[in-house]
Amino acid sequence: MLLSDFDYTLPPDLIAQQPAERREDSRLMVLERSTGRIVNSLFKQIEEYFNPGDVLVINDTRVIPARLHGTKASGGRIEVFLVRRIEALPGECWVCLTRSSRAPRPGTRLIIAGDLDAEVLDEGEDGYRNIRFEYSGADFQQWLEEKGSIPLPPYIERAPQEQDLERYQTTFSSVPGAVAAPTAGLHFTPRILDNLRAKGVVVTPLTLHIGLGTFLPVRVDNISEHRMHSEAYTIPDSTATVVNAAIREGRRVVALGTTVTRTLEYAVTESGEICPGSGMTDMFIYPGYRFKAVDALLTNFHLPKSTLLMLVSALAGRDFILRAYAEAVVQRYRFFSYGDCMLIS
Repeated sequence: MLLSDFDYTLPPDLIAQQPAERREDSRLMVLERSTGRIVNSLFKQIEEYFNPGDVLVINDTRVIPARLHGTKASGGRIEVFLVRRIEALPGECWVCLTRSSRAPRPGTRLIIAGDLDAEVLDEGEDGYRNIRFEYSGADFQQWLEEKGSIPLPPYIERAPQEQDLERYQTTFSSVPGAVAAPTAGLHFTPRILDNLRAKGVVVTPLTLHIGLGTFLPVRVDNISEHRMHSEAYTIPDSTATVVNAAIREGRRVVALGTTVTRTLEYAVTESGEICPGSGMTDMFIYPGYRFKAVDALLTNFHLPKSTLLMLVSALAGRDFILRAYAEAVVQRYRFFSYGDCMLIS
């Protein structure tokens, strides 16, 4: 399939620049795959679209304040964007993107946020830099919380505000490591999750730390030639047990977001069993893919020509998705991270 097959026209004023006043105030579009019907609803009515025995799998990753500012030893300014921690190296070593008047070479010394020494170790692929932060305190994450800023997506054309510290995290985020939020989860409140559990829905977590690759454009015309960036994931034994039981018993597995979808489909065997554990996934799902674990998906509206739009097209059908997106434009749904959401049932 061609990249142009996943294009659509979006008025810029429909790109949400602020979150809804309350998380549950978002609108909800429901796509019924069995009938081809599109239903316009409200997210606060999400419980109506779940059945007792459904399994809702959530992503409990937490966005880190990944954007840092500093200076090079030469005095020039530099912005450092943390992408992922390098577990194989001792200390606080991270794959980073940098922005400065001249790209820093290996060996370049940096002063970050006015008080932290760092060194560029080497150049990675695609313009990344591997950087060691010479931090001697007890908690590097706490230092980041104090010195870093939340990395809002590039289509949110404003500086981060105080409200973003809370609203660009899900209410169930607990494992730091992502540089972007699993945005389908931003609509949920503890009350809505409790109501789903009271209805008999099993809510269970996994972790996928979202990287910058979620924002990178597809640069090939033939989408099968595109390669995803790897992201770290963990599927607990308890989650694998719950999901495998649902698959065996024919109960519905609902993925909260494309991140959960890719993780489950990466970890499922040909026989339809989820393997627990940790690893890296670069799975790319596009039309033609046969889903083995996920039955339904709750997700936001995605960018034209994006890998996320291709994933939802694989589940619901490209024509159905583009028809739904055209309807969303007419109905003036809000798009992208802080926008409204869609349930593919």
